[in-house]
Amino acid sequence: MPDDTVNTLPGVSYVMPVLNEATHVRAAVDSLLAQDYTGPFEVAIALGPSIDGTTELVEELASVDDRIRVFDNEVGSTPAGLNLAIRESRYPIVIRVDAHSVLPTEYARIAVETIVETGADNVGGLMDAQGTTDFERAVARAYGSRVGLGGTKLHVGGEAGPAETVYLGVFRRDRLIEVGLFDEEIKRGQDWELNRRLRTTGGTVWFTPRLKVTYRPRPNLYRLARQFFSTGIWRGELARRFPASNGLRYFAPPVMVLGVAIGSLLGIAGIVQAALGAAPWLLWGFVIPLGYVVIVVVSALLWGRRDGFRPFLWFLVVLPCIHFSWGVGFILGFLSLTRNITAHTGR
Repeated sequence: MPDDTVNTLPGVSYVMPVLNEATHVRAAVDSLLAQDYTGPFEVAIALGPSIDGTTELVEELASVDDRIRVFDNEVGSTPAGLNLAIRESRYPIVIRVDAHSVLPTEYARIAVETIVETGADNVGGLMDAQGTTDFERAVARAYGSRVGLGGTKLHVGGEAGPAETVYLGVFRRDRLIEVGLFDEEIKRGQDWELNRRLRTTGGTVWFTPRLKVTYRPRPNLYRLARQFFSTGIWRGELARRFPASNGLRYFAPPVMVLGVAIGSLLGIAGIVQAALGAAPWLLWGFVIPLGYVVIVVVSALLWGRRDGFRPFLWFLVVLPCIHFSWGVGFILGFLSLTRNITAHTGR
């Protein structure tokens, strides 16, 4: 008896916004072509105005495989690219792909099985950060620790079930169209905002630990700080726009930044008191920054040392970089203190 399974599986459209990703895009596309999903599929790439050879590379990939379709994303932003690729997509299941991500071969198959079984509007899993240098390993370890990015399921894992948001996402295309796709004004955090709309209109966002995507961290401290500063700005903006939809964990970094800043200023004032011969009781302010230093060191001993001595040393730098960049950005975004928020894309 012939196997009709392939004829009953829904078609899948992988949508990928790409801008200046010559280093990573080939590996990302290769991981899509290597999927063991037996239903029909296409790769829809929204190509931004790149200057690092990405355009030529993507065009080369498309020229040898007609399942790869390329569309010009003149705006260049991630949400604009996603919306362009989704509108041009042909199939009922949309799988969001990041150019920094490498999907395991079973990803599409498990995702479609899960979305059919649960009836969810969006299914996603774990962002499995993996570094190749000592610095990147430290960043990856910070991502996967509860003290690094707040311990959400998409970073540290957990049981399958409804979630606030998930990494990347596998969507029902009709529901994306129904809720209006991604908000192109939001340059970072647009996935969280879209998932909020899916949930508030009666849909379900589903996390499953069976989905795990390899993610490549930023390669240096400058780009890491830039990424998290932008993420923090947009997280603050979203917290201001949707105050009822934000958990307390989003406010931990800005509270920490304010606490360390105020404590340091009080401690310095205590030094002045001592120099003037007064009782230096304001020196107690140093307890707050010293407490944070203890948290960083203990965290490095618990998580950072697992990859060796050099990643351990980098962890001592990476963790404060993430916290302070994110926290300062959040304050600026929440208080609308940035001149041009749309310029902060984190690239």
